[in-house]
Amino acid sequence: MPVSVTMPRLGESVTEGTVTRWLKQEGETVEVDEPLLEVSTDKVDTEIPSPAAGVLTRIVVGEDETAEVGSELAVISGEGEPAGGGAAPEQAAPAEQAAEAAEEPQAEAEQPAVEEPAPAAPAPSGAGTPVQMPALGESVTEGTVTRWLKQVGETVEVDEPLLEVSTDKVDTEIPSPVAGTLLEIKVAEDETAEVGATLAVVGAAGGAPAEAKPQPKPEPVAQPAAPAEQPPARPEPQVSEPTPGTSYSQPAAEAETAPEPVRAEQAAQPPAPAPQRVAAPAAGAEQAAGYVTPLVRKLAGEHGVDLASVNGTGVGGRIRKQDVLDAAEKARAAKAAPAPAQPAAPAAPARAAEKPQPSAKRGTTEKLPRIRAAIAKRMQQSLHEMAQLTTVIEVDVTKIAKLRAQAKDSFVQRHGVKLSFLPFFALAAIEALQTYPIVNARMDLDGGTITYPEAENLGIAVDTERGLLVPVIHNAGDLNLGGIAKRVADLAERTRTNKISPDEIAGATFTLTNTGSRGALFDTPIVPSPQSAMLGTGAVVKRPVVVNDPDLGEVIAVRQMVYLALSYDHRLIDGADAARFLVAVKERLEAGNFEAELGL
Repeated sequence: MPVSVTMPRLGESVTEGTVTRWLKQEGETVEVDEPLLEVSTDKVDTEIPSPAAGVLTRIVVGEDETAEVGSELAVISGEGEPAGGGAAPEQAAPAEQAAEAAEEPQAEAEQPAVEEPAPAAPAPSGAGTPVQMPALGESVTEGTVTRWLKQVGETVEVDEPLLEVSTDKVDTEIPSPVAGTLLEIKVAEDETAEVGATLAVVGAAGGAPAEAKPQPKPEPVAQPAAPAEQPPARPEPQVSEPTPGTSYSQPAAEAETAPEPVRAEQAAQPPAPAPQRVAAPAAGAEQAAGYVTPLVRKLAGEHGVDLASVNGTGVGGRIRKQDVLDAAEKARAAKAAPAPAQPAAPAAPARAAEKPQPSAKRGTTEKLPRIRAAIAKRMQQSLHEMAQLTTVIEVDVTKIAKLRAQAKDSFVQRHGVKLSFLPFFALAAIEALQTYPIVNARMDLDGGTITYPEAENLGIAVDTERGLLVPVIHNAGDLNLGGIAKRVADLAERTRTNKISPDEIAGATFTLTNTGSRGALFDTPIVPSPQSAMLGTGAVVKRPVVVNDPDLGEVIAVRQMVYLALSYDHRLIDGADAARFLVAVKERLEAGNFEAELGL
């Protein structure tokens, strides 16, 4: 029957999304989990996969139109269904049976009686332990069943993998909570269930045979051919019992391409239903093709990994997220290894690379991305709403540079990330915010209030292909130098690879932007509303500076210097407040008392 494609919830604070591009058009065939359209919010851009296999019969929301969460975006119908999403293929079967009524009245009389219980088949009675959809993250409210590892009637052990579930963040297996027999599957493959919903029912091992027998009742829908001639054959279809529940995924594997011809040839070709019903070939084909969830497929595309060359370590050879990451790491290692073997030819390529190639975008016009439009609107709004002013200070970070040189190797071993200047700047800024909370506050001019947050939620500006995004380190004041370094590296990586959640780029009270990462000495950042201040860190460069030596007096020495630029809302923060904040940051950095943080 027709399947509705709805707008998913892309974060707790996201209530709507805009369709930016349809990847499929009406009348085209789609597979399960195949990207169907692209949706954009003011926080993330993402692809919406197809929940079922079939034909895209109707597009409800056009490109550049906005839809609320949960509203219908499109309709997908089965291959044999009318374009308008009319009767399902199963509904066409009774018409054919009626045409055969003259020749086989007894078979016609049996078939409607067998088809009637089919809708009720997924609800067998019997006591058992429910298997529920777990909470797979604070902002995750639902998950999609990608594959059942056990079928109805099969026995399972405690903690044995029962099914695989995928969300927009993780791929994971759901273990069985008890030992026994799988009595009922309530959520079929490629269907979505909310957190806490019952996915299946597992009964006691002793009661398994009794519960397993009634389950095949819906199976005769596809095997009304020989109810009298082949009574022993009914237990055999138990292997494919989940077929009614997994109809979305089976069209792709062509497991039920011709249910009606089976009925037409039921007397002449009794063995024919067997090859169409055995689920093993479909599963084998799926594994041979390297079945992956959308999350793993997207990760492979970002890392340039060919899934056909990856050996899955999951159940049945399933390719997992870690398999893709391992393959990407091996590819990087392979590229790095042969590099020294090309010493003879670097001269010519080096000369050719001296002149940069012109961009292919020259002389073209493209559509304004939604994220860029949102950034432009907010920046302009911030400038209009605030009286923004920037104060710049110069800081000598020579001591920190020496500490980095001493601790960089041991820091990587302990924390797994490289030690840059940014964590030092962040830690000094957080400590200064705790001393001067006015810089961390926000003002409501209409309400006549000033709010001082109880925590320092530090935003880190990250340059991505889609534009500048600002993930947030919540409660940054609770972290030490190592914790800040790890959080910065993690957020930056997941932001650039579009793995960040909407909740992780909201709630900042103060922002830090490293403008020096591309060589800029300093700039005048624009404070994002409703924050009141933003700190920009310039490039750390060696310059001759006049220093006061205890023995020699004033001398000129080469020092590691950096400019720090604080932009702030002058309606709330006075110049003296900004200066006191910057001096506190300067004194903390120039003192260089970070030995305890670095284990030196």
